[in-house]
Amino acid sequence: MISINDLTVSFGGFTLLDNINLHISDRDRIGLVGKNGAGKTTLLKLIIGLQSPTSGKVVKPAGAVIGYLPQQMEHHHSRNVIDETMTVFDGYFRMQARFDAISAELATREDYDSKAYSDLIVELNELSDKLSLHGGPSPQAQAEIVLKGLGFKADELQRPTSTFSQGWNMRIELAKILLRKPDILLLDEPTNHLDIESIQWLEEYLQGFPGTIVLISHDRKFLDNCTDRTVEIILGQIYDYKVGYSKFVELRKERIEQQRASYENQQRMIEKTEEFIEKFRYKPTKSNQVQSRIKQLEKIDRIKIDLEDNSMLAVKFPPAPRSGDVPFKVTDAVIAYPDKPEKIILDGANLEIKRGEKVAFVGRNGEGKTTMMKVLMGQLTPMSGSAVVGHGVKIGYYAQNQEDVLNMDDTVYDTLDKVAVGDIRTRLRDILGAFLFRGDDIDKKVAVLSGGERSRLAMARLMLTSYNLLALDEPTNHMDIRSKDVLKTALKAFDGTLIVVSHDRDFLDGLVTKVYEFGDGKVKEHLGGINDFLANKKISSMREIEALAARTQQESKKPEVSQSQKDRAADKAAMRERSRKQNLAKKLEGQIEQIEARMKEIEAKLSAPTPEDDIMDLTREYLEQKRELDIKMDQWSQIEL
Repeated sequence: MISINDLTVSFGGFTLLDNINLHISDRDRIGLVGKNGAGKTTLLKLIIGLQSPTSGKVVKPAGAVIGYLPQQMEHHHSRNVIDETMTVFDGYFRMQARFDAISAELATREDYDSKAYSDLIVELNELSDKLSLHGGPSPQAQAEIVLKGLGFKADELQRPTSTFSQGWNMRIELAKILLRKPDILLLDEPTNHLDIESIQWLEEYLQGFPGTIVLISHDRKFLDNCTDRTVEIILGQIYDYKVGYSKFVELRKERIEQQRASYENQQRMIEKTEEFIEKFRYKPTKSNQVQSRIKQLEKIDRIKIDLEDNSMLAVKFPPAPRSGDVPFKVTDAVIAYPDKPEKIILDGANLEIKRGEKVAFVGRNGEGKTTMMKVLMGQLTPMSGSAVVGHGVKIGYYAQNQEDVLNMDDTVYDTLDKVAVGDIRTRLRDILGAFLFRGDDIDKKVAVLSGGERSRLAMARLMLTSYNLLALDEPTNHMDIRSKDVLKTALKAFDGTLIVVSHDRDFLDGLVTKVYEFGDGKVKEHLGGINDFLANKKISSMREIEALAARTQQESKKPEVSQSQKDRAADKAAMRERSRKQNLAKKLEGQIEQIEARMKEIEAKLSAPTPEDDIMDLTREYLEQKRELDIKMDQWSQIEL
């Protein structure tokens, strides 16, 4: 469908993409991965036509409709939510109006044999064919379905778009793109401003989407659920894997290891051959052998190891000065915004965070997590109850929306220079280099930076001052996967107190030791890490939090039943659960037997290989089977009958 041929993109002597080739077929589901700045967004812009390559070309099918969701966009604030979304149907309404006008005109005309009458009939038929493509629910109904799926409530559809945050306006733009029903979807980090429920809805939509998808995301689970092909951009080159993200990680590691082993073996052979040539080059009795070895070297197909981009964020937070024993405590707090005191966000909220604790705020968007962060920062005061910041607490705040804390008119360098004091001022360029701002990057205005670049810049700024409480609101939204891992490592080593708002289970796993769940105006404390929290709620994914909340709310509306009915229902549920576990155990046992049988077959071949056997392929398959066996055995051992 789309062919990228010999394409190069260069900026001022720096080559971002170097002579790459890529073919995107109908119904491909491609996850575009690579570190921030690798060229992922640039590749999407090249496909849509917003940017031109230095050389090479992009070939697209004529007439293909492409829907493109950029990371950042301009929003129109002159309409309400439903009216702005309905603008996507302007062409449909114009066709409908023209169809009605022609129908009315034909009803009054009697020049049936004239060319003008015939032309109107032809146009009417063409319009009828085009309008038939918009079958199904009415445009209004379609718009409402998509908007509600993306998290808008029915009473919010009439609100002006100007009253919503940038993230919610991004959802409106996403709704408009989906309603156009494009042939090709290009999505640049679509989950950044979505809550768990909306991410789940979008996943289901994309799984049923009949066209081609190319998406950029730093959400492992979202990539696994929505893509089956992974294209990595690294140091100007692309590497194409016909598998989803998790499998890509395994295959990429294996490929590099195999290449390195083959490369090292070949290098040893070349070294020994060169030693032989050098040793016997001038001995007449060895001249034939020397010439043979020289020809042998010339014919060797030299193995190359794929380049790896090892530049990583180097994040190290300064030591935390000592604070009071309880850096933040909220008691029976009723919290609302001053302009809407009747709309209570949190009612009777309680929490206590002790010095050195690392805690997570979780829950769906709009339930009060960011509101509590504003209370912590003193930007909001409870209507009743109390919120107390402890003695000697110095807070480093990372806002979810960096426009709130970064000056768009400052340069990258100025952003750090304005807050740096003392000897660290001499190291600003080194610090920016650690956050991948190099060369001319430091002179860029904040306004032109990507979302990921602003995230890195804001995190770099936090490093310049010694804090004892870090308050991070969705810090990983625009970070690439490896950068998230490095940030997580640095935060685990931070010796102060940490409060983090996040929907990212992988990021929170092993980082936090206490979870506060926000929902229905309440705050509930859960001791233990994120996996403990999920296990206690009997859910396997962060994305199920909101689905569980919705089910609970629905069940609360049902009429009460007697205790005996509850007991019988519980017994039946227990029997069903035991039956389910027995069936799962039986299924796993069968799979384990099959894997073990295949491993024995491979072992037999490896012990006595024939010329037709490929040792490398057999070894790789054996390792894959071994990993799969370990997974199945682990799953089987955890089943409690």
